Amino acid sequence: MLSRFAVGLLGTPFGLEGYIKVRSFSGETAHIARLRQMVLRRAGTERSLEVEGFAEKGGSLLVKFKGINDPETAKTLKGAEIVTDRENAAPLGPDEYYIGDLRGMAVVSPEGEVLGQVTDVLEGGGGNLVEMRIPSGELKLVPFRKEFFGDISPEQGRAVLLCRWILESADS
Repeated sequence: MLSRFAVGLLGTPFGLEGYIKVRSFSGETAHIARLRQMVLRRAGTERSLEVEGFAEKGGSLLVKFKGINDPETAKTLKGAEIVTDRENAAPLGPDEYYIGDLRGMAVVSPEGEVLGQVTDVLEGGGGNLVEMRIPSGELKLVPFRKEFFGDISPEQGRAVLLCRWILESADS
């Protein structure tokens, strides 16, 4: 399991004082608004900035960094991921997982046969989709729902796929 991962993304500047919109990956913002220092990551490079304050406008969380006092400078941070330690991330509810913990996880049958590996979790119109690479090298998408996945154990690095047929191609 990862000890650090991205919890949000910086968006466009807001106003004239250097505030920047924050998009939380979990949809919750309270955990981000408690941060006094933020590690920002873009293109594999990280930098740490001190938080001067937060504001809320129209349902959006805004962050102001010390030394960022105008929209032009704030714009240079657009697209940076907010990286934090696990203890500062949004708390998980029952049957909730951090996407970073699911990536790389083995997908196995109920009998324990390895069927593939999770490469990502994508947002789809009807819910999240698990993208997995099967042994042939193909990528398959499986709805991330209880009908398809049984036991999911980030600690053991595996998830049980209940319905093997969902991996079969229509032309097979």
